[in-house]
Amino acid sequence: MSTTLSLCMVLLSMGWTVSTDRVIDVQDDAGLRRALSDAAPGTRIRIAPGSYSPGIFVQGLRGTADQPIVIEGADPDRPPVFRGGGTAWQFSDCAYLTVRNLAIRGQSGNGINIDDGGTYDTPSHHIVLESLHVSEIGPKGNRDGIKLSGVVDFVIRDCTIDGWGGQAIDMVGCHRGLIEGCQFLGREGFSQATGPQTKGGSSQIVIRRCLFLDAGQRGVNLGGSTGMAYFRPAGARYEARDITVEGCVFVGSTAPIAFVGVDGATVRYNTIYRPDRWVMRILQETTEPGFPPCRHGRFEHNLIVFRAADLATVVNIGSNTDPASFRFTNNLWFCEDRPQSSRPQLPAPETSSLYGIDPQLEAPDRRRFRPLHPQAQRFGAHAMPDAER
Repeated sequence: MSTTLSLCMVLLSMGWTVSTDRVIDVQDDAGLRRALSDAAPGTRIRIAPGSYSPGIFVQGLRGTADQPIVIEGADPDRPPVFRGGGTAWQFSDCAYLTVRNLAIRGQSGNGINIDDGGTYDTPSHHIVLESLHVSEIGPKGNRDGIKLSGVVDFVIRDCTIDGWGGQAIDMVGCHRGLIEGCQFLGREGFSQATGPQTKGGSSQIVIRRCLFLDAGQRGVNLGGSTGMAYFRPAGARYEARDITVEGCVFVGSTAPIAFVGVDGATVRYNTIYRPDRWVMRILQETTEPGFPPCRHGRFEHNLIVFRAADLATVVNIGSNTDPASFRFTNNLWFCEDRPQSSRPQLPAPETSSLYGIDPQLEAPDRRRFRPLHPQAQRFGAHAMPDAER
């Protein structure tokens, strides 16, 4: 009898369904944990619909570029639910791993936690999170929907995060990442400090074509505040750099955009609708020696619809920043309740922009933000050229 056949017979006796392409179907907690402990490059673990226990800790799970390890709900329309507990899933020091089609609800800590195991020189890498629904995390305090610490070359795609305490996605020392096609939905009763946050030396992160609906005090936090011991790479002297936010729609939030100790970030082709207090903030929260002031932000090709009665100012500028280094160009600004006051007061000159033209958004109350006015159609999320996506 071959070794492969013997292994298949053993697994079948344990309640697993095994095929020759290394697909393992599991239907209960015990089967899931056994599958995780024995997963190898090329393993695909399919989890049947139903309720499963949280608190899953996985360390050193490593696929390869040609044979990633996949953990997925077997039926995307009926994802398995991991409810309650402190953290639903924690992956430590993993590589070439895809996790998709899961529902994660009601954790008191973090929904999903992915880290480098404290070994900063060996980050978790090539991680893909797809079609996850993470909800009701916290509800108060530093409780994150998805927390990434020391993760590189990652993609978070088509996920929904609905109600959280701290950050919807918290990235500490993360690099070369893409967050795309996600929804960040604020929920009453949850503190929701920020949506995605890039800090702790993070770089080369793109946040693209996402929807932010009342997504916290800061819709995106480009930078942040990090203890010096947690920067990755060690010795980095910026909270974040080379961050891009493009093609997104922001509805509400105290400030949809926050540049916080970032050394270079681009916010372009976004639609910003009715922010609650500011359109953007320029802040510096880390003031250790060697850290430059928040600087070199670019704000371009955006469509901004606001109400003067809602805003304290368009831009909130904190101390120890370099707002004059910011660039503003090719934006459309429309003040609904005072169109003649649509031109904002900005910390640097703005060029090639339009003011006071009603973009005639299609149906904002039904989350349809395409501008119908011909002059407005080259601004905002719907105008982002395919070549730039």
